[in-house]
Amino acid sequence: MTTSENNSSMKIFVVEDDEWYNKLLTHNLTLNPDYEVISFFSGKECLNRLNDKPDVITLDYRLPDMDGSDVLKKIKAENPNIQVIVISEQQDIDVAVDLLKLGAYDYILKTNDIKQRLLNTVNNIRQNVSLQDRVETLQKEVSGKYDFQKSILGESECMVQIFERIRKAVTTNITVTISGETGTGKELVAKAIHYTSGRANKPLVAVNVAALPADIIESELFGHEKGAFTGAMTRRIGKFEEANGGTLFLDEIGEMELPFQVKLLRALQEKEITRVGGTGTVKVDCRIIVATNRNLQADVKEGKFREDLYYRLFGLPIELPPLRDRENDILLLANTFLKSFCKENELAPIKISEPAIKKLLSYNFPGNVRELKSIIELAAVLSDGKEIAAVDISLDSGAAGPDILRDELTMREYNHKILSIYMKKYNDDIPKVAEKLDISTSTIYRMLKEENSVE
Repeated sequence: MTTSENNSSMKIFVVEDDEWYNKLLTHNLTLNPDYEVISFFSGKECLNRLNDKPDVITLDYRLPDMDGSDVLKKIKAENPNIQVIVISEQQDIDVAVDLLKLGAYDYILKTNDIKQRLLNTVNNIRQNVSLQDRVETLQKEVSGKYDFQKSILGESECMVQIFERIRKAVTTNITVTISGETGTGKELVAKAIHYTSGRANKPLVAVNVAALPADIIESELFGHEKGAFTGAMTRRIGKFEEANGGTLFLDEIGEMELPFQVKLLRALQEKEITRVGGTGTVKVDCRIIVATNRNLQADVKEGKFREDLYYRLFGLPIELPPLRDRENDILLLANTFLKSFCKENELAPIKISEPAIKKLLSYNFPGNVRELKSIIELAAVLSDGKEIAAVDISLDSGAAGPDILRDELTMREYNHKILSIYMKKYNDDIPKVAEKLDISTSTIYRMLKEENSVE
C-alpha cells in the first residue's frame, strides 16, 4: 500500500460515470495535498489499474458497464486491503447492508453533505491504515530484536547446543522449561522463542511468580468476576486470557505455593480457567514457557513441587550455562555490550585494553551475563573515553575466588592465598575456617606460622 511506503500520502481511485459528479469528488479530495487522486468512468477501467495499488476506492454503485457489487467483489478478491467506499443514490438499507457484508468500508448517499462525509470517511481510513502500519512495523522490529540468532550471542559449544534447542522449540507449541542461574538470560530466551514462533503476532505475557503473594496469584492468572472479593469493583481478565493465542511466560515457577499448583495443573490439562468468583469456564489457548533457577527435580523429591505438575511442565528443557562455563563468549559479549552502550549514549567507540580483558577472563561472574553487562557499562563511564583500563573494571570482591588464578603461583602459594581469603572472610575465626576448608585447626596454625616465617 502507498501508505506503507510513505505515511503522509494516500492513493485514491474515484470511480464515477457522471462527469460532473466525478469532477466534484476528485476536486474535493485533491484539496488535501497528501491525497493522490485518479478518476475513472467505468468499473473495467478501475479493475485494469489495480496493479497501481490504491489505498482507497470511491465506487459509484450504478456504473454503465458493471454492477457496483460485482466491482466490489473483484476489488476485494484482487486485494482485500483496499478500502472501498460505495457512493449511491439508492436509499435501500438492504443494499447497503449487503455491500458492507461484501467488504465495503462505508456506504454514502449522494446528498448535499457528501463532500464532508466523504472527507471524514477517507480521513478515518487514513488514520486506521497509519495505525496498522505502525503496529506491523513494531511487530517486525520486535520480532527482529528477539530473533535468537541476533539477540542471543555465543560461539561456545554449549551455546551452539542451546541454539539447536531453541530452533526445535519454535517449530511446535510444546511447553518449554528454561533453567539456569540468575542472570543467564532465561527471559531473553523465552522472548526469542515467542517472537520467532507462529504466535509472534499474538501477545507475550510475562509473569514473575515469585512477585505474586499467595492470596492474589489466582486472581492475577485466572482473573476475577465483579464482587468476587472486597475491592473487586469490575470483572478483570487474568494473564491466561491476556495471553490467549500467544505465549504465557511463568518466570520463577519453582516459587509457586503448593495449594495453587494443583489449580495450575488443571488449567494446563483442560486448557480452560475459571475466574475467581465465577462459575463458568473460559477456554484459553496459550503456549506455556516456564523458567526457574531452582532444581525442580530436587524440589519434587522434597515435596516442595508437585510431581504431576513437574512432568506437565517439563516439555522441552533448555538449561542455560553459567557465564563461567562460556569463557569463549565473555569477550564477544563484552564487546557487544560496549558497542551498544556507546551507540545508545552517543559516545565515540571505546576499546577494551589487554589488561582489562585479562581481568575479565579471570573473574567468576556470579551474576552471569547480566553482571557482565553492568560491569562493562560502568567501565565505559569510568574510562578515559578511548580505552577501558583494568582499573575501570569493578568486580565483586565477594566473588574473587577464581581471580587468584590471574597470577601463576606454586601450589604452596595458592594454599596460603586461599587461607588468607577465608581468614579475612570469617574474621580470623580459625575453627570456622577449618570447618569451611575441611582441614584441622592445627593445619591452619602451621600454615600461618609458615607464612609469618617467610615474612
